[in-house]
Amino acid sequence: MDIDFFRKDGISVAKNILGKYLIREYDNKKIVTKIVETEGYMGINDKAAHVYKDKKTDRTKPLYLDGGHIYVYLIYGMYYCLNLSANVENIPECVLIRAVEPINGLEDIAYNRFGKSYENLSNYQKKNITNGPGKLCMALNINKELNSRSILDSGLYISDFYYDGNKKIYSDNEFEIETSKRINIDYAEEAKDYLWRFYIKNNKYVSINKVK
Repeated sequence: MDIDFFRKDGISVAKNILGKYLIREYDNKKIVTKIVETEGYMGINDKAAHVYKDKKTDRTKPLYLDGGHIYVYLIYGMYYCLNLSANVENIPECVLIRAVEPINGLEDIAYNRFGKSYENLSNYQKKNITNGPGKLCMALNINKELNSRSILDSGLYISDFYYDGNKKIYSDNEFEIETSKRINIDYAEEAKDYLWRFYIKNNKYVSINKVK
């Protein structure tokens, strides 16, 4: 992906990024996943956004960077969440990556999440291995060290393809996109009802399929 992909509004990027590969490289390891669920946050007028009312702080500075910069923050004091800035510099829109589907690197994912081999995971653990923002960050070894870095040059990147041996595997765009309200933002008044969550229909790694 090039920088222009991310220089669109947060809603467009949240939709267009579905089905793309999120690839993590570190310590001579390579994990390949597919993005299956996102949420869009539309900046200073979005009551659910960290930058609502143009709240620029040390924490939110990455959102004010050009599209395609990484914003990692901590929730509940223990789980990281991965976001990507959207639009252009000083328009602080973003996309939360909510869930991914594991493709390659299952052993590394399993050890990162549960400290044991994939074959020793229970069916419940396999189902819940990357189906949430905190889970996927743990699985891909994503932490604050990536904060403010470019998704184009960080050891974490997004692509239309990956290599399986010498074979180039392209992303499949043949899927339906479902929309719903965003999750866990009851504080956001009318913004909690905006249909700005997007996910691949019938994908088993989506965190929640229906939101009331």
